[in-house]
Formats: sequence, C-alpha cells, structure tokens
Amino acid sequence: MHTWRSTSSIRAGTPVALTIGNFDGVHLGHQAMLTRLKDAASRLGLAACVMTFEPHPREFFAPDQAPTRLTSLREKLELLAKSRVDCVRVYRFNYDFAKISPQEFITRILNKELSVRWLLIGDDFRFGARRAGDFAMLQALSTQNGFEVSEMPSILVNGQRVSSTGVRQALASGDLNVAKALLGRPYSISGRVTHGNKLGKKIGFATANIQMKHNRPPLSGIFVVEVCGVNKTSPSTTYPGVASLGVRPTVHENGQPVLEVHIFDFNQEIYGQHIQVNFLHKLRDEEKYVDLETLTQQIEKDVVQARNFFLTA
Repeated sequence: MHTWRSTSSIRAGTPVALTIGNFDGVHLGHQAMLTRLKDAASRLGLAACVMTFEPHPREFFAPDQAPTRLTSLREKLELLAKSRVDCVRVYRFNYDFAKISPQEFITRILNKELSVRWLLIGDDFRFGARRAGDFAMLQALSTQNGFEVSEMPSILVNGQRVSSTGVRQALASGDLNVAKALLGRPYSISGRVTHGNKLGKKIGFATANIQMKHNRPPLSGIFVVEVCGVNKTSPSTTYPGVASLGVRPTVHENGQPVLEVHIFDFNQEIYGQHIQVNFLHKLRDEEKYVDLETLTQQIEKDVVQARNFFLTA
C-alpha cells in the first residue's frame, strides 16, 4: 500500500476509485466500504484509494471537545493496509484546508489532483467549508468532473448502526463484546515498549510499558489481554496477560494515562519492540489503594481472574 501525506507527491493523471472519511477504528462499516471500493476498482480497472485526514477535523477546531481516538494514525494506516487497498492519501487538516469550498474540493482535489473516476461516500458524509457539501452536490457536479458517485448505507450489527461513536461508547462502558462486534475484532492499542519506573518488577509483576499515541484513550481500567509482536520470529503469536490502562492513582497524583501489561510466564527483554495489546475482557475499574501492599494483593487477584478467563474461554 502506498501512502502519501502531501499533494506534492501525487502522480497526476493516475485514475482512482476513491472513498473518503476519518476511518477511526476501521470498524465493520468502514470495512464494508473498503470491500465495495475494491470491487468497483477491480471492475473499472482503477486503483483503490482512501482519502483521510490528520488531525481529525474536530480535534483541529475543538481539541478539548473532540471525541477520543480509537486509533492513532499509524494504527489506522496499518489497518487500512490489511484491507489491501492500493493507496492512502493523508491530507493535513488545517485552516487552509478547512476554508476550501465544496466546489473547489470537487474540481481541484477530486478531479485535478486525484483523478477520481468513481467515488464512494457514507450516508452522513459532509465536506468543504462549513460542511456545506453533500451527496446531492457531488451528484450534480460529478458528470462535468468526470466521475461517478455512489452512497454507502449504514451497516447494522444486532440492530445497532456501526459507527466510531458506538465503539467509543461500548469501550467507555467496559462492554468489550459490543466493541468487538462493531469492530469485527478485539479492540487493540499498539505501541513501542519503553522503560518505566520498574515498580511492577519490584512487587513481583513485571510489566511492559507501552508508549501510547492516545492522550485520551477510549477506555480505562484493568483488563484481560492478549499481546502479539513480542516474538520476532512469529509476530502474530499471542501471549495472555493482564493490563492496566489508567493514571495509576496509587503511585501518582494527576498522572498521564499509561498502558502497562503483565505477560504471563514471560521474562524476555522486549524494550524497543512495537507490540499490539488486544483487550478481551474488563475486570474492574482503576482504584487508589492505601499502600503498595494492598495494591499488590489486588494485582494477585487480577492475575488469578485473568488466568481463569483463559481457562474457561
């Protein structure tokens, strides 16, 4: 998969089938769009291309009010690569981009820069300054700009519309089964293993500290997890464990969110490796304990519960 992060790298004249969106989480609705995109690209002899934005427009305009991210840009690109699209165009969302009128977006970006011949958008898609552009405008201007436009209906799972918002709500409430149903896979966070304060090792539960790109992760608490990426010869091999995602109130006051994973029966050095943590089941919320001894006792109980989960799964 080719990825371009600026229009200067675009090969003018290469015709594409395109879909546009934030694709946060790359959930089942997104996956259905990507499948339809690839089918149309194959039928028409075009490259299957995705346009996305960085940062999310709502993060740009109101960072304090923007929804939590399900995926970092790297995670999103990794998921898009797994879908086997041909290319991704990452547009930097800034004031200049936000000021582009819907008409200019169609004529300059879709037509001249991207050479779009077939376009697929979601049923709630809006574009251009003040979100003034919609499906009707794309239809009205499609013929003169040389492309066909199609609309993707919502995808339902158990009667619920699949959306990034729905996944966030499920994660925030600790319902990982619903999140998994909407995503088509367990929710995961990936990052590089970094050095921590070694507290886990001191109390008998060594942890891998994962460098997160999520300043506000969409879930928190203590979880049963699977970890992959720790075995260099077999990166897809998973290892069971228990994870803490939160601010560690027993150890820090006003701390930043940290993801720590205790991998069962594992003692290899994995500093610097990029690993993925799959969240399978929530055990409890994060709590503040009176001392480290009480914290250690609770961790022991968490480990027993997590091991039992794998025995009964």
